[in-house]
Amino acid sequence: MPSSSSCQSSDVLDFWRHAGPQRWFARDVAFDREFRERFLEAHFAAARGELFDWEGSADGVLALLVLLDQFPRNAFRGTGHMFATDGLALAVARRAVAHGLDREVDTELRAFIYLPYEHAENIDAQQEGVELMTHLGGETLRFAIIHRDLPPDLVRHRHRAQG
Repeated sequence: MPSSSSCQSSDVLDFWRHAGPQRWFARDVAFDREFRERFLEAHFAAARGELFDWEGSADGVLALLVLLDQFPRNAFRGTGHMFATDGLALAVARRAVAHGLDREVDTELRAFIYLPYEHAENIDAQQEGVELMTHLGGETLRFAIIHRDLPPDLVRHRHRAQG
């Protein structure tokens, strides 16, 4: 298990790639526990701004976004902590897109650069996310559109009420 000081972006991406699509969005207690145990310290380091040097490469920024946007949704499922780093994740994603790093990420993983837009509570950011996801198409785009089109009074964000 890498500590925050020894964790490399490649550790995060190797884990994430190995998990694959069948585990990325599923409710899987064992996966959530493994993800949390392996990368909790790295997540906190990212939240403190200690890993922002990872933004210098496409793989680095992807790993950083997995830690800031996806990790909390698994590790802190059902709690307010799920959303604590959403603002940081969106800022990182915006910088990545502005520098064209999103286009260097494998198509299968590129959605993880764009998901912080979808997770934002700002309709303009969600619309940007839909526009970015348009290039990916498929289920990724479909869910971005559904999420954006949910009535604000119903959703902002309805899953927070479940936590």
